[in-house]
Amino acid sequence: MATKRLARRLGLIRRKSVTPASGNPGGSRLKQLYAYLIVVDFESTCWNDGKHHSSPEIIEFPAVLLNTATGEIESEFHAYVQPQEHPILSEFCTELTGIKQVQVDEGVPLKICLSQFCKWIHKLQQQQTISFAAGDSEPSTSEVKLCAFVTWSDWDLGVCLEYECRRKQLLKPVFLNSWIDLRATYRLFYKRKPKGLSGALQEVGIEFSGREHSGLDDSRNTALLAWKMIRDGCLMKITRSLNKGAGFCEYVGKFPG
Repeated sequence: MATKRLARRLGLIRRKSVTPASGNPGGSRLKQLYAYLIVVDFESTCWNDGKHHSSPEIIEFPAVLLNTATGEIESEFHAYVQPQEHPILSEFCTELTGIKQVQVDEGVPLKICLSQFCKWIHKLQQQQTISFAAGDSEPSTSEVKLCAFVTWSDWDLGVCLEYECRRKQLLKPVFLNSWIDLRATYRLFYKRKPKGLSGALQEVGIEFSGREHSGLDDSRNTALLAWKMIRDGCLMKITRSLNKGAGFCEYVGKFPG
Protein backbone atom coordinates (compact mmCIF):
# COMPACT_ATOMS: atom_id res chain seq x y z
CA MET A 1 0.00 0.00 0.00
CA ALA A 2 3.00 2.30 0.49
CA THR A 3 3.35 3.74 -3.03
CA LYS A 4 -0.21 4.94 -3.45
CA ARG A 5 -0.12 6.92 -0.24
CA LEU A 6 3.26 8.61 -0.47
CA ALA A 7 2.10 11.91 -1.93
CA ARG A 8 -0.56 12.54 0.64
CA ARG A 9 1.45 11.13 3.56
CA LEU A 10 4.44 13.44 3.16
CA GLY A 11 3.96 16.40 5.47
CA LEU A 12 0.41 15.36 6.34
CA ILE A 13 -0.71 15.39 9.97
CA ARG A 14 -3.69 13.17 10.68
CA ARG A 15 -6.46 14.81 12.64
CA LYS A 16 -8.29 12.73 15.17
CA SER A 17 -12.00 12.28 14.57
CA VAL A 18 -14.37 13.54 17.24
CA THR A 19 -17.60 12.22 15.75
CA PRO A 20 -18.67 8.58 16.11
CA ALA A 21 -19.76 6.43 13.21
CA SER A 22 -23.47 6.06 12.53
CA GLY A 23 -23.76 4.06 9.34
CA ASN A 24 -26.65 1.93 10.56
CA PRO A 25 -28.24 3.30 13.73
CA GLY A 26 -30.30 0.17 14.26
CA GLY A 27 -27.22 -2.04 14.29
CA SER A 28 -29.04 -4.84 12.47
CA ARG A 29 -26.58 -7.24 10.85
CA LEU A 30 -27.42 -8.32 7.33
CA LYS A 31 -26.93 -11.83 5.98
CA GLN A 32 -23.58 -11.63 4.23
CA LEU A 33 -23.06 -12.90 0.70
CA TYR A 34 -19.58 -14.09 1.65
CA ALA A 35 -18.80 -16.45 4.51
CA TYR A 36 -15.15 -15.42 4.30
CA LEU A 37 -13.16 -12.39 3.24
CA ILE A 38 -9.47 -12.48 2.34
CA VAL A 39 -7.82 -9.13 3.02
CA VAL A 40 -4.62 -8.28 1.15
CA ASP A 41 -2.40 -5.22 1.49
CA PHE A 42 0.85 -5.18 -0.47
CA GLU A 43 3.94 -3.14 0.27
CA SER A 44 6.06 -2.14 -2.69
CA THR A 45 9.31 -0.49 -3.69
CA CYS A 46 9.15 3.29 -3.35
CA TRP A 47 11.32 6.41 -3.46
CA ASN A 48 11.13 10.08 -2.48
CA ASP A 49 14.16 11.42 -4.36
CA GLY A 50 12.15 13.34 -6.93
CA LYS A 51 13.41 11.16 -9.78
CA HIS A 52 11.32 9.17 -12.24
CA HIS A 53 11.22 5.48 -11.35
CA SER A 54 9.60 2.53 -13.07
CA SER A 55 6.44 1.01 -11.68
CA PRO A 56 6.56 -0.40 -8.14
CA GLU A 57 7.32 -4.03 -7.34
CA ILE A 58 5.69 -5.95 -4.50
CA ILE A 59 8.07 -6.62 -1.61
CA GLU A 60 5.58 -7.85 0.99
CA PHE A 61 2.62 -10.10 0.16
CA PRO A 62 0.26 -10.64 3.12
CA ALA A 63 -3.27 -12.03 3.32
CA VAL A 64 -5.63 -12.75 6.21
CA LEU A 65 -8.79 -14.87 6.17
CA LEU A 66 -11.73 -13.28 8.03
CA ASN A 67 -14.80 -15.26 9.07
CA THR A 68 -17.73 -12.89 8.49
CA ALA A 69 -19.93 -14.70 11.02
CA THR A 70 -17.52 -14.63 13.96
CA GLY A 71 -15.01 -11.89 13.14
CA GLU A 72 -12.17 -14.33 13.71
CA ILE A 73 -9.04 -14.30 11.56
CA GLU A 74 -8.74 -18.02 10.87
CA SER A 75 -5.63 -18.13 8.71
CA GLU A 76 -2.82 -15.92 7.43
CA PHE A 77 -0.37 -15.95 4.53
CA HIS A 78 2.80 -13.88 4.48
CA ALA A 79 5.86 -13.67 2.26
CA TYR A 80 8.63 -11.22 1.49
CA VAL A 81 9.21 -10.81 -2.23
CA GLN A 82 12.47 -10.16 -4.08
CA PRO A 83 12.20 -7.11 -6.36
CA GLN A 84 13.82 -7.93 -9.70
CA GLU A 85 13.77 -4.58 -11.50
CA HIS A 86 15.20 -2.57 -8.61
CA PRO A 87 16.66 -5.14 -6.17
CA ILE A 88 18.09 -2.57 -3.75
CA LEU A 89 15.51 -0.90 -1.50
CA SER A 90 15.71 2.84 -1.07
CA GLU A 91 16.41 4.20 2.40
CA PHE A 92 13.01 5.86 2.28
CA CYS A 93 11.29 2.54 1.50
CA THR A 94 12.99 0.82 4.44
CA GLU A 95 12.06 3.64 6.81
CA LEU A 96 8.45 3.76 5.61
CA THR A 97 7.69 0.02 5.56
CA GLY A 98 10.17 -1.29 8.12
CA ILE A 99 11.24 -3.91 5.57
CA LYS A 100 14.98 -4.52 5.59
CA GLN A 101 17.15 -5.35 2.59
CA VAL A 102 18.04 -8.75 4.02
CA GLN A 103 14.34 -9.67 4.25
CA VAL A 104 13.72 -9.16 0.54
CA ASP A 105 17.09 -10.72 -0.33
CA GLU A 106 15.96 -13.85 1.51
CA GLY A 107 12.47 -13.64 0.01
CA VAL A 108 11.19 -15.24 -3.19
CA PRO A 109 10.48 -13.86 -6.68
CA LEU A 110 6.86 -12.84 -7.27
CA LYS A 111 6.33 -15.88 -9.51
CA ILE A 112 7.18 -18.24 -6.65
CA CYS A 113 5.25 -16.15 -4.14
CA LEU A 114 2.10 -16.44 -6.24
CA SER A 115 2.60 -20.19 -6.43
CA GLN A 116 2.90 -20.38 -2.64
CA PHE A 117 -0.17 -18.19 -2.28
CA CYS A 118 -2.16 -20.51 -4.55
CA LYS A 119 -1.15 -23.47 -2.39
CA TRP A 120 -2.44 -21.60 0.66
CA ILE A 121 -5.71 -20.94 -1.19
CA HIS A 122 -5.98 -24.64 -2.12
CA LYS A 123 -5.55 -25.55 1.53
CA LEU A 124 -8.34 -23.16 2.51
CA GLN A 125 -10.58 -24.65 -0.16
CA GLN A 126 -10.04 -28.06 1.37
CA GLN A 127 -10.27 -27.09 5.05
CA GLN A 128 -12.88 -24.31 5.01
CA THR A 129 -14.58 -25.43 1.77
CA ILE A 130 -14.45 -21.90 0.38
CA SER A 131 -15.35 -21.03 -3.18
CA PHE A 132 -14.83 -17.92 -5.29
CA ALA A 133 -17.63 -16.38 -7.36
CA ALA A 134 -17.12 -14.08 -10.35
CA GLY A 135 -19.43 -11.50 -8.80
CA ASP A 136 -22.10 -11.06 -6.14
CA SER A 137 -24.55 -13.94 -5.94
CA GLU A 138 -26.73 -15.72 -3.41
CA PRO A 139 -25.48 -15.83 0.20
CA SER A 140 -23.21 -18.65 1.29
CA THR A 141 -24.76 -21.93 2.40
CA SER A 142 -23.52 -24.77 4.59
CA GLU A 143 -22.30 -26.53 1.44
CA VAL A 144 -20.86 -23.52 -0.40
CA LYS A 145 -18.90 -20.94 1.58
CA LEU A 146 -18.32 -18.05 -0.78
CA CYS A 147 -15.20 -15.96 -0.37
CA ALA A 148 -14.17 -12.55 -1.71
CA PHE A 149 -11.00 -10.48 -1.60
CA VAL A 150 -10.86 -7.15 0.20
CA THR A 151 -8.41 -4.29 -0.30
CA TRP A 152 -8.13 -0.71 0.92
CA SER A 153 -8.66 0.99 -2.48
CA ASP A 154 -8.20 -0.57 -5.93
CA TRP A 155 -4.43 -0.08 -5.96
CA ASP A 156 -3.27 -3.47 -4.64
CA LEU A 157 -5.08 -5.75 -7.10
CA GLY A 158 -6.12 -3.29 -9.79
CA VAL A 159 -2.78 -1.53 -10.25
CA CYS A 160 0.21 -2.93 -8.37
CA LEU A 161 -0.20 -6.69 -8.91
CA GLU A 162 -1.95 -6.31 -12.26
CA TYR A 163 0.77 -4.25 -13.92
CA GLU A 164 3.69 -6.09 -12.32
CA CYS A 165 2.32 -9.37 -13.68
CA ARG A 166 1.94 -7.77 -17.12
CA ARG A 167 5.50 -6.41 -17.12
CA LYS A 168 6.98 -9.71 -15.98
CA GLN A 169 4.62 -11.82 -18.13
CA LEU A 170 3.31 -13.73 -15.14
CA LEU A 171 -0.05 -15.46 -15.24
CA LYS A 172 -2.37 -14.39 -12.46
CA PRO A 173 -5.13 -16.51 -10.85
CA VAL A 174 -8.57 -15.49 -12.02
CA PHE A 175 -9.94 -15.19 -8.47
CA LEU A 176 -7.70 -12.12 -7.97
CA ASN A 177 -9.62 -10.25 -10.68
CA SER A 178 -12.54 -9.29 -8.42
CA TRP A 179 -12.50 -7.61 -5.04
CA ILE A 180 -14.21 -5.34 -2.52
CA ASP A 181 -12.69 -1.88 -2.19
CA LEU A 182 -13.26 -1.28 1.52
CA ARG A 183 -12.34 2.39 1.28
CA ALA A 184 -15.10 3.01 -1.29
CA THR A 185 -17.51 0.80 0.67
CA TYR A 186 -16.73 2.72 3.87
CA ARG A 187 -17.42 6.02 2.15
CA LEU A 188 -20.79 4.87 0.83
CA PHE A 189 -21.87 3.17 4.04
CA TYR A 190 -20.89 5.83 6.56
CA LYS A 191 -21.44 8.70 4.09
CA ARG A 192 -18.07 10.30 4.76
CA LYS A 193 -14.61 10.21 3.25
CA PRO A 194 -12.13 8.25 5.39
CA LYS A 195 -8.82 9.88 6.35
CA GLY A 196 -6.75 6.84 5.50
CA LEU A 197 -7.03 3.40 7.10
CA SER A 198 -5.90 4.57 10.53
CA GLY A 199 -8.31 7.49 10.42
CA ALA A 200 -11.18 5.24 9.35
CA LEU A 201 -10.47 2.94 12.29
CA GLN A 202 -10.41 5.88 14.71
CA GLU A 203 -13.74 7.12 13.40
CA VAL A 204 -15.40 3.82 14.37
CA GLY A 205 -13.67 3.58 17.74
CA ILE A 206 -10.81 1.22 16.88
CA GLU A 207 -7.14 2.00 17.49
CA PHE A 208 -4.70 0.86 14.82
CA SER A 209 -2.74 -2.11 16.15
CA GLY A 210 0.87 -2.67 15.08
CA ARG A 211 2.94 -0.70 12.59
CA GLU A 212 1.43 1.36 9.78
CA HIS A 213 2.82 0.42 6.35
CA SER A 214 3.52 -3.10 7.54
CA GLY A 215 1.56 -5.11 5.01
CA LEU A 216 0.54 -7.78 7.50
CA ASP A 217 -0.48 -5.27 10.18
CA ASP A 218 -2.39 -3.22 7.60
CA SER A 219 -4.19 -6.39 6.46
CA ARG A 220 -5.15 -7.33 10.02
CA ASN A 221 -6.42 -3.85 10.76
CA THR A 222 -8.39 -3.72 7.50
CA ALA A 223 -10.01 -7.01 8.54
CA LEU A 224 -10.91 -5.45 11.91
CA LEU A 225 -12.53 -2.54 10.11
CA ALA A 226 -14.45 -4.87 7.78
CA TRP A 227 -15.76 -6.80 10.78
CA LYS A 228 -16.85 -3.56 12.49
CA MET A 229 -18.67 -2.49 9.34
CA ILE A 230 -20.41 -5.87 9.13
CA ARG A 231 -21.56 -5.53 12.74
CA ASP A 232 -22.85 -2.05 11.92
CA GLY A 233 -25.00 -3.53 9.16
CA CYS A 234 -22.87 -3.14 6.04
CA LEU A 235 -23.40 -5.72 3.29
CA MET A 236 -20.06 -6.52 1.68
CA LYS A 237 -20.30 -6.62 -2.12
CA ILE A 238 -17.82 -6.77 -4.99
CA THR A 239 -16.94 -3.25 -6.15
CA ARG A 240 -14.45 -3.97 -8.95
CA SER A 241 -13.86 -6.79 -11.43
CA LEU A 242 -11.27 -7.03 -14.21
CA ASN A 243 -13.11 -9.95 -15.82
CA LYS A 244 -10.11 -11.45 -17.51
CA GLY A 245 -7.09 -13.69 -16.91
CA ALA A 246 -6.15 -17.35 -16.98
CA GLY A 247 -8.17 -19.90 -15.09
CA PHE A 248 -6.98 -21.06 -11.68
CA CYS A 249 -5.94 -24.57 -12.68
CA GLU A 250 -4.22 -23.29 -15.82
CA TYR A 251 -2.32 -20.79 -13.71
CA VAL A 252 -1.12 -23.23 -11.06
CA GLY A 253 0.19 -25.57 -13.72
CA LYS A 254 2.66 -22.90 -14.84
CA PHE A 255 4.58 -22.87 -11.57
CA PRO A 256 7.17 -25.24 -10.10
CA GLY A 257 6.84 -27.12 -6.85
